[in-house]
Amino acid sequence: MRPEDTDPLRADVPLVDGMLRRLKLKPLLIFDRVLASHSIARAAKELNLTQPAVTKAIQELEGDLGVELFERTNRGVVPTCYATLLGARVKSVIAELRYLTDELNAFRSGDSGHVIIGTLISASARLLPLAISKLKAERPGILVTVREGPLDRLFPALATGELDLVVGRLPEADLPLARMYSFRHTELFQEALCAVVWSEHPLARRASIDLRELLAWPWLLPPMESPARITAERLFTDAGLAMPGNIVESLSLLTNIGLMQSMQAINLMPRAVAQHFAQLKLLAILEMGDIGAFGRIGYSVREDRASTPAAARFIACLTQAAGEL
Repeated sequence: MRPEDTDPLRADVPLVDGMLRRLKLKPLLIFDRVLASHSIARAAKELNLTQPAVTKAIQELEGDLGVELFERTNRGVVPTCYATLLGARVKSVIAELRYLTDELNAFRSGDSGHVIIGTLISASARLLPLAISKLKAERPGILVTVREGPLDRLFPALATGELDLVVGRLPEADLPLARMYSFRHTELFQEALCAVVWSEHPLARRASIDLRELLAWPWLLPPMESPARITAERLFTDAGLAMPGNIVESLSLLTNIGLMQSMQAINLMPRAVAQHFAQLKLLAILEMGDIGAFGRIGYSVREDRASTPAAARFIACLTQAAGEL
């Protein structure tokens, strides 16, 4: 009797080994785009392929794996549970290939590579542009990709390797998000909050303003699930005041600037971000002083993986930029 006839683990080896030999990289890359876009047509356009070519690649992958990956509907394609499982693995494979490409390029020339940065509003106005400018001045051949989003989207992307680092407000240690993944968080500086309005707002030129006066105006506040919402609510409760009655919940920087102009709303911003827009004469900082601590600003990376050469160079530039700010 052969060992594989009695060992259940060895019995599956030929099947798994054969499946691995059949799998090719290109269909996996096509699958990743279809999964992200939920559309054969959109994926074909992004990949500069024909729709039949994309459909054929998905069908071949389904045949190799022996499972259905997508359900076809009138509104596009819907991933099955198998596609969701495969999607997480494929993202890691793509990330590993990108790491390998960066390492080979860095070893060959030391001047190329690709760094993908996730960011929040707290870093996107001043800190991140300054750091990227420093990096590009030193290493113009390094490609920089910036992706903006909330923490609950950025950190899972960092965990799978889609992002090299996340720059912005660091999560609180007691938040589930901070304990869910193995990350290393590095603080660069502490940031304070301030209240801002459109530059032509009636309150923009007031020398001194009391918080109570601001309750009559519309307010822009972070959504309830945002850690910054707690800081915003504490501002009013510590002053013995009720929350404003006219609130729009939004973390969209462009939307908030538009609302400050169109409905004369008041917004809370990290002071460094507010100063940037005040220098551009778009917004005005209300003379109330620092009205609360926004939090720790810094960057997060995976604890279990060394940064690529391109990402490590960017982190050095980021640290220099934070020191200047």
